[in-house]
Amino acid sequence: MTLLAVRGLEVHYGGIQAVRGIDFEVAEGELVCLIEANGAGKSSALKGLMGLVHHAGEIRFAGERLDGRPTHAIAALGLALVPEGRGIFGRLTVAENLDMGAYTRRDRAGVRADLERVYDLFPRLAERRDQLAGTLSGGEQQMLAMGRAMMARPRLLLLDEPSMGLAPLMVQKIYQTVATIAREGVTILLVEQNAHLALQVSQRGYVMESGNLALAGSSDRLAGDPAVRAAYLGE
Repeated sequence: MTLLAVRGLEVHYGGIQAVRGIDFEVAEGELVCLIEANGAGKSSALKGLMGLVHHAGEIRFAGERLDGRPTHAIAALGLALVPEGRGIFGRLTVAENLDMGAYTRRDRAGVRADLERVYDLFPRLAERRDQLAGTLSGGEQQMLAMGRAMMARPRLLLLDEPSMGLAPLMVQKIYQTVATIAREGVTILLVEQNAHLALQVSQRGYVMESGNLALAGSSDRLAGDPAVRAAYLGE
C-alpha cells in the first residue's frame, strides 16, 4: 500500500527554487532513499513534507492531503522528522528530550514501553539519561534525535543526513540501528549524501540533481548504474 504519495513538489527560498516539481512515493514498510551529491534539494523536500517551508504540489499520506496543514497537525498524523543538525534540546536532559518526542501521546503504558525500546536500541542513552543533551557527543546527539522521533511511534520516519559529521564507527552504529528499525516495520524515507550507505540499506531510491529527480529504481539497480557510480560512488 502506498503510504506517501508526492506529486509536483516545489520548494522556493525567495527567488531560488530548491525543489523543482518532483514526484515520488513510499510504500508502507519500505525504506526508500533520496540521494543528491550536493545542494539543498533533498533536505528541502523533507521540510516541505513536514510543512516547515513554503511549498507547492500535492502531498498525500495514508490517503490524506498534507499540503496546507501546519507542522504539528502533520506530526499528529504519524510523521516524524530527524532533522539535519539533530535539533535536540541542549538544556534538557536525555530523558526529557525523549519525553518531548511523546508529547502528543496519551497512552502512558505504551510510552514507557517505547522508552525502554529506545534505551535497548541506544544503550548509551540509557547510561546518560540524566545528562544534559547539549553535553553529549555528536554521535550521541544523533542517537537522541532518532530516539526522540521513535518516541512518537511514527508511521513514517524521515531521516535527514543521519551520517553527517560523525566518525566512521558511529556512522556504522547509526546505520545498523536504521536497518533494525526498518526490519521492525517502520516505514523510512532517508535523505543522505553518502550514496554508498543509502543504497546499501534501502530497497528503492531516487537520485536528485539540482532540485530535479534524475533517476529512480531499486537500490541494487541504482548502485550498478554507470552514471550513479561515476557521480555518487566515486568510481
